[in-house]
Amino acid sequence: MTDYQPMLAELPFQILLWGVLGVFGLVLLIWAGNFFSIWLRATFSGAPVGPFELIALRLRSVPVGVVVDLRITAVKSGIDLTIDDLSTHFLAGGNIEMVVLALIAARKAGIHLDFDRACAIDLATKGTGKTVLEAVKTSVNPKVIDCPAASSGKSTIDAVAKDGIVIKAKARVTVRTALDRFVGGATEETIIARVGEGIVTTIGSSNSYKDVLENPDRISKTVLDKALDSNTAFEILSIDIADLDVGENVGAKLQAEQAEANKLIAQAHAEVRRAAAVAVEQEMTARVAEMRARVVEAEAQIPMAMAEAFRSGNLGIMDYYKMKNVQADTSMRENIAGGGQTPTQSK
Repeated sequence: MTDYQPMLAELPFQILLWGVLGVFGLVLLIWAGNFFSIWLRATFSGAPVGPFELIALRLRSVPVGVVVDLRITAVKSGIDLTIDDLSTHFLAGGNIEMVVLALIAARKAGIHLDFDRACAIDLATKGTGKTVLEAVKTSVNPKVIDCPAASSGKSTIDAVAKDGIVIKAKARVTVRTALDRFVGGATEETIIARVGEGIVTTIGSSNSYKDVLENPDRISKTVLDKALDSNTAFEILSIDIADLDVGENVGAKLQAEQAEANKLIAQAHAEVRRAAAVAVEQEMTARVAEMRARVVEAEAQIPMAMAEAFRSGNLGIMDYYKMKNVQADTSMRENIAGGGQTPTQSK
């Protein structure tokens, strides 16, 4: 009984040891089943990744294989990126594949682009349909922008010279991406708007449409000298006038419309004067009628005055008859004078 006591005392320790070794082996087996091939690929590719880094990626819900493969691609291209850099940008919502490809393209083209700026550009282009790789490619291979843009619904930029003739212009702007100004810089729409404004201003300052047609390069030079690419994400390399057409004579049309407007204004003023004259005429007619009414009223007072004179003794009967005789004589003379003219007229 005494001989078995040491063996019984060592038994729990052995069980614990084998238990720990079993758990460790199980963990190692699980790790090997999930990460061994990735770890082995990274190690032999010259971009080793620690075992705990692989576990940390899985715990943060980051695609382990994608991150490790992109790091291998970057390291093989001479770009030293860490697993933490890639996983952080992935968790921020960025496209790590485009970032790595953009860094490789920039390095091959001799363009300075660090990882932080590439991540910033990638996040800035998120949701715009563009990528940081496209920005780098545009910086290497310049891009041609049509002005006006096809999406605007207009085919030409219309401007009026000083002689009133419309000039319809089309321009093509060659730009390349300025990576140092890409984040926070204005987009292609700003370039198109500025170029269109410059074309309209240049044509509008020309004395004649003939000057524009004779020297279309004058538009390009004038617009290009205005530094239209300031505070934008692009650098303008050239502005080329693709087409120039002559439109309608807006000046003559405006003069004709102005003449028509002046005629209508003159007619309106004449109508006002005519209406005023008619009003004055009606007023005079009313005043004449008023005066005649006063005469009739005054004549109506004569019999009353004569009756009052008879009553007061100021007028006698003989005076009345003499007045009647004078009136009758006057009436006879008027009738004779009128009757004497009638035969003469008939002759």
